[in-house]
Amino acid sequence: MRIEVAGLTDVGMKRAHNEDNFLMLPAQRVFCVADGMGGHSCGEVASQIAVDEIGEFFRLTGEDDELTWPYKMDRRRNYDENRLAMAIKLANLKILEHAATDKKYDKMGTTVVSAFFKDGCAYLAHVGDSRGYAFSGGKLRQVTEDHSLLNEMVKARNMTPEEIEAFPHKNVIVRALGMKDGVEVDVVREELRDGDVVLLCSDGLSGMLSDAEMEAILRKHSDLDAAAKELIAKANEAGGVDNVTCILARFHAS
Repeated sequence: MRIEVAGLTDVGMKRAHNEDNFLMLPAQRVFCVADGMGGHSCGEVASQIAVDEIGEFFRLTGEDDELTWPYKMDRRRNYDENRLAMAIKLANLKILEHAATDKKYDKMGTTVVSAFFKDGCAYLAHVGDSRGYAFSGGKLRQVTEDHSLLNEMVKARNMTPEEIEAFPHKNVIVRALGMKDGVEVDVVREELRDGDVVLLCSDGLSGMLSDAEMEAILRKHSDLDAAAKELIAKANEAGGVDNVTCILARFHAS
């Protein structure tokens, strides 16, 4: 199994600084996008802690299978699902610990979406509204489910497209790292075919481009770097109201 990967982040057209961070560890086959919140430099700090802690946890557990984990395993999940969820839970703890060191970090947080490739599958874990997609057979499909107020309302009220477009609180998320001591991490398992691509992105991309627009770009480019550059460029052309980050990881069976 081999993973081909490209990643890119951009401040966008409206923001003064970039609070997104991303992680690419091909040797460990783990990748992550984090979208920080909190204003000034605080969101950037939270997202950096998230990607650093997830990366470090995978490095350490990859070297030592007997390493003691900070939380109990969830018996409903397999080892790999637990490993990915555990890394994110640990990142949440580290963000809270750092926030307690200085008032300027109070209420900082971050969304996160991660992918870990193992045995022909991608395990995707996330908290918040950063998204994970699967691109297979020329079709793009959202794999994760947004932890947002809008998504909660859509599920509860079966909103029309017009109501969704007019909804005034699109950016309100209901789950993020740094909110509270315990964090619920969603993990999904996606079986892959040779050549399938996993897209991880902040809402600076998915909020600017429709799934159909992103799908068209992925169809256009076989080169992942070129695809990532066009995704970022088109998001900025559409307004670029937020920082925009994406990772494209292509699965090769051999």
